[in-house]
Amino acid sequence: MIAVDEASSVSSSPGEGNARRRGVVSQGLRVYLRTFSPEDLEYLSEWAEDPFIERMVGSEFLNSYKHVYDKDPSFYEACLMDSTQIVLVIEASVEWARPLGVARLFNIHLLEGYAFLEVMLTDPKAIRRGFGVEAGKLISYYGVDVLGLRRIEAKVYEYNRLSANSLRRNGFRQEGILRQAGYQDGQCWDMLVFGILKHEIEQQRKKDKAYSPLEGAEGDTRDAS
Repeated sequence: MIAVDEASSVSSSPGEGNARRRGVVSQGLRVYLRTFSPEDLEYLSEWAEDPFIERMVGSEFLNSYKHVYDKDPSFYEACLMDSTQIVLVIEASVEWARPLGVARLFNIHLLEGYAFLEVMLTDPKAIRRGFGVEAGKLISYYGVDVLGLRRIEAKVYEYNRLSANSLRRNGFRQEGILRQAGYQDGQCWDMLVFGILKHEIEQQRKKDKAYSPLEGAEGDTRDAS
């Protein structure tokens, strides 16, 4: 996993919540993104068994943890050593006792300047609150600012309208359809292909107040919804 710069804790609250606020990479109005840690494997174990997440996302990241590594702790080190992906954990305000999911850039091609995006909300209560949209913005800004990406791509199942609409809200354009390229529930599904270019990401940045990378060591993570 490509190394990321870590800021100090953005919360002075004690306990687990404070510990989870270490390693903040990008801060938005509703959510922030932090580095992936060994303690997060416990959450991955739960998410990898969730049939709703599997159906809506079909994450290769979770499938690899479950089926290739058999949920072995060595998966964390493997992620750290993988130079083609960045895995960040989505967090919100202190009222949320657990992480909200994962945002990652994968199949990163630094020379060519492109990568693929996956944003996965794992808490049903976090859906339709703008958390996934903002997480997608933050990691896209990171990809442009820090990695120098000029293009980001994403794929979603044809029936996953929430993810498709989130991408559109972030300025992604549907560029095509991969016919029968996905497989869920015993049948094949079309995959919708989305893409966004660097100048389009910059246009989106001018429209909202989310920003990246983190400005300073502290930030307001209150839920603005």
